[in-house]
Amino acid sequence: MLMPFVIGIVLSVGVALFARYVGFDRDRAFYPTVMIVIASYYVLFAAMSGSVQTVVIESVVMTLFAAAAVAGFKSSPWIVVVALAGHGVFDAVHGHLIENAGVPAWWPAWCLAYDVGAAACLTSGMAGRQRQRTARARGDRRRYRMARRPRRTRGAEAGARR
Repeated sequence: MLMPFVIGIVLSVGVALFARYVGFDRDRAFYPTVMIVIASYYVLFAAMSGSVQTVVIESVVMTLFAAAAVAGFKSSPWIVVVALAGHGVFDAVHGHLIENAGVPAWWPAWCLAYDVGAAACLTSGMAGRQRQRTARARGDRRRYRMARRPRRTRGAEAGARR
């Protein structure tokens, strides 16, 4: 039963790295859209089960997570981080709250891992962008210059200065 957790984490990190590489994550809409898609799967599973009542219940829950995604898009991406992590917690207790016969047995574990992984990747990306903005605001270009310039080795001249 460990495999769904491993695959969820690996896929969330893989998607985040791909999004960063191609530039998808530069758009503020990327993670909120991911949140809405993630929340919609339980509605899909409810439709597969054929229960109209479950479709309605899952649609209400999806609407709450979609509203959080929109709020995060319009105000602060931290709301999206909380929504993603909150959906992971929701995955852990979903079966105790809502009876949805269409949900595969492995889904809650996989989705929990994916959601928490995506929240962690979004947090990491925001922290990296914040460090870059702070460095630019301070006029601190050393980080960028050091990456282009070969490092000096500490040789005899370094010891002579002491």
